[in-house]
Amino acid sequence: MPETSTSALPAAVTEHRRHPVRAVPAKFWIITLGIAAAVLIAAFMTIELRGNLGYALPRRAVKVGSMILVAYAVGVSTVLFQTVTANRILTPSIMGFDALYVLIQTILVFTLGGGALLSLGAPVRFSIEVLLMVGFSFLLYRWLFTGGGKSLHLMLLVGIVFGTMFRGFSSLLQVLIEPSEFIILQDLFFASFNNVDAALLGYSAIAVAIVSAMAWRMRHSFDVLALGRETAVNLGVDHKRAVTTTLVICSVLVAVSTALVGPVTFFGLLVASLAYQLCANFRHAAVLPIAVLLGIIALVGGQLMLERIFDFDTALSIVIEFVGGIVFLVLLLRGKVK
Repeated sequence: MPETSTSALPAAVTEHRRHPVRAVPAKFWIITLGIAAAVLIAAFMTIELRGNLGYALPRRAVKVGSMILVAYAVGVSTVLFQTVTANRILTPSIMGFDALYVLIQTILVFTLGGGALLSLGAPVRFSIEVLLMVGFSFLLYRWLFTGGGKSLHLMLLVGIVFGTMFRGFSSLLQVLIEPSEFIILQDLFFASFNNVDAALLGYSAIAVAIVSAMAWRMRHSFDVLALGRETAVNLGVDHKRAVTTTLVICSVLVAVSTALVGPVTFFGLLVASLAYQLCANFRHAAVLPIAVLLGIIALVGGQLMLERIFDFDTALSIVIEFVGGIVFLVLLLRGKVK
């Protein structure tokens, strides 16, 4: 690989080169975080386990499986999205996914009614949500990445505009919904791991496995994409095709995760930022597993504390969104991530 000047690299790389954590190799963090995640999973499965084990263990296994899948989907999609956008404060939610999810739920409740929506069954609702979110992103990418004059910056701007439009339309419909229907709708706006359907978890795992295979085939391109468009093109990477494929992978991962448990806006930013702080280099072979393991620790450990220690009757996503929002503000106020 030819020498590349620091000025030619994206902010995510140059910032990391100025302040790397060279004392601790990435392999150490992967092993340590893997052990910590395994211990937390074992603790979650066994603490206060009593009564009918044939009933309790499968329920806990589904909950743990959903948390692992969400941690994987959100962590991988966020890191890859930040790679192609060359910006460490952007996440897939900037594409309007969370707002689109809220809009879909609002339209379904407004047109069908809360009772009729719940009567459709979890697989039908899940399929509708995933198809609409992935279809929206596919059309957006096809429009932005065909023809001249299209750019990634335009995609980000369009994502912000669409997100604002979706939220505004959702708010309008929510005003017109009956109060009893709005209560049902409000429960769908917060990520929850307590009522995940086992069949949906299986479908989600299959979808995640398919796009993961796509990502594995182009795994050697991610580090090159992080060097910027000009460098990637000079090194023989089809930048337009690689970026589009990566964004489609991110779309499927975020769509499946959101449709399975609900939106978690700042969770990806939280785990990705911590992963870059811990990782001794910017290579995706190290950053991706660290981000996933941090996500598993955050979700399983947080849910374990809420349920078994503090006995809080609240959604874990509320706590994660609060901490992630603080991290987002800190990154902005530091002024180091461009």
